[in-house]
Amino acid sequence: MASQEFVEILSEHFSAWGHMSAGEQQQMLANTSLIRYSKGMNVYNGGNDCVGFVIVISGMLRVYMLSEEGKEITLYRLSHGDMCILSASCVLASITFDVHIDVEEDSQVLMVSSSYFSSLTKNNVYVECFAYRLATDRFSDVMWAMQQILFMSMDKRLAIFLWDELAKTDEDIIRLTHEQAARYIGSAREVVTRMLKYFAGEGIVELSRGGIKIINKEKLRRLTI
Repeated sequence: MASQEFVEILSEHFSAWGHMSAGEQQQMLANTSLIRYSKGMNVYNGGNDCVGFVIVISGMLRVYMLSEEGKEITLYRLSHGDMCILSASCVLASITFDVHIDVEEDSQVLMVSSSYFSSLTKNNVYVECFAYRLATDRFSDVMWAMQQILFMSMDKRLAIFLWDELAKTDEDIIRLTHEQAARYIGSAREVVTRMLKYFAGEGIVELSRGGIKIINKEKLRRLTI
């Protein structure tokens, strides 16, 4: 990918780009790499040094927390145009919790080196404000995930998840396994399977090896309210 394509991506998605000097822009380009990840790879495991500031070009990344017992809680997912500051958590001293980032689909990302991005945030107030605003947005995603786990019934949590997945595609079929769905909503596969069977009995979904087919969107929508 040519540097001009980097410029187009950065100017479109990185709102502080227009507030950087020509020298800062050139330095950022020099410290930005195109990285391709295959499905199943780990981008960041929380214990690593900062890997850098990420902008997703294509594919899907999943950001999650991992308990000592090995239970995963999905915080949010990143697709085209989304950015992740938590993979460069050393940039913001106020970020004190570890996350993990896995590749859900074959993906391409722009990675800005953490050392340069850290230096940039210290010297450019617009970049610093951008970094904190992005961190605040992601913290809102984290709190939404926690709110669902702590305060929402399982049927509502699953219904919201299915509705959100449905909005991402023109199809009525959500091509996910029960295990994947459980991982996304922070539950056990057995619990999700039981709830999906209940939804099937209510005429909301049909279950198959290929995924979960939504057959009554109105009923599903009512469960999300």
